[in-house]
Amino acid sequence: MAAVAIAPTILVFDSGLGGLTVFREVLKARPDARYLYVADDAFFPYGGHGEAELVARVVALMGELIETHRPDLIVIACNTASTLVLPHLRARFPVPFVGTVPAIKPACAQSVTKRVTVLGTEATVSREYTRALIRDFANGADVALVGSARLAAFAEAELHGAPVDDHLIAQEITSCFVDADGRRTDTIVLACTHYPLLLDRLARLAPWPAAFIDPAPAIARRVVDLTGAKANVEAPAPARIVFTSGRPPSATLETALSRFGIGG
Repeated sequence: MAAVAIAPTILVFDSGLGGLTVFREVLKARPDARYLYVADDAFFPYGGHGEAELVARVVALMGELIETHRPDLIVIACNTASTLVLPHLRARFPVPFVGTVPAIKPACAQSVTKRVTVLGTEATVSREYTRALIRDFANGADVALVGSARLAAFAEAELHGAPVDDHLIAQEITSCFVDADGRRTDTIVLACTHYPLLLDRLARLAPWPAAFIDPAPAIARRVVDLTGAKANVEAPAPARIVFTSGRPPSATLETALSRFGIGG
């Protein structure tokens, strides 16, 4: 007799709400799963903290979350946490983790002009992990690193119903676009899960068309690899969200969250 697939409990974790872009794709891939989204908004933004402080924070918090919620799999939907804390989490806890890292390899492989930009937080683009990915997978491409101090907060503001002016977003992405030696940047790696929340505006404000690479679909495929086929079970309850600050979401944010499949 074939084994009966069991719907897993999946915990999606981020410093804020950027991980919703990952959650959305994972939900499409495993709509039968039970979900908890945890936003560590009490410590947002992660780029504002030292590495040792961040490791200690996330490892301790993850221990509490695992003990309380007993997830079958955890998605770290945050580039900063993944590149810095993921090895510590895997060493400490037996639960499988799926991380989020800059999609440099596929971006360089698909670039026609071989001029690629990695757009991330200042912490992510300065990390040795990111530079090692470039050394290993540039595939002959010229790869520029651009750190933004404000885009993640801009994305959070949009979800809270406070849109940011176009010119402020344009300022953050201008240096992503390089036109030199007859070659223009044609591929941009979104190395922060918040950034796809602004994807329509990034594309509209770009000085010329470019492909923006979102890692979320690849993360969803990895989740399926680890959890197996979809279970034939009744539709689960809507995903829940926990804010580490304890602050309840506003009505505007609740409406935005419902569009991603949380609450309701």
